[in-house]
Amino acid sequence: MSDPIKRVRITQTGSAIGRKPGQKETLVGLGLRHMHSTRELAGTPETMGRIRKVAHLLKVEELTSGTEP
Repeated sequence: MSDPIKRVRITQTGSAIGRKPGQKETLVGLGLRHMHSTRELAGTPETMGRIRKVAHLLKVEELTSGTEP
C-alpha cells in the first residue's frame, strides 16, 4: 500500500519587500500574495524545495490525516 501524500500548511510571516526577485517569485509560486496569507499544499519534493528556498519568510505546519491508528 502506498503512503498517502503529506499535506503542509504554510503561512507567510515575513515581508517580500526588499528581498531578491527569486524569493518574491517563489512566494507567488506558492500562492502567497501578502503577509499572513495561508495555503495548504501537497508535500511533494517540488513544493518542499520551494519552501526551503524561502523558509525564513514562512511558518510551516505538517498536517496529519485523521485515518492514522
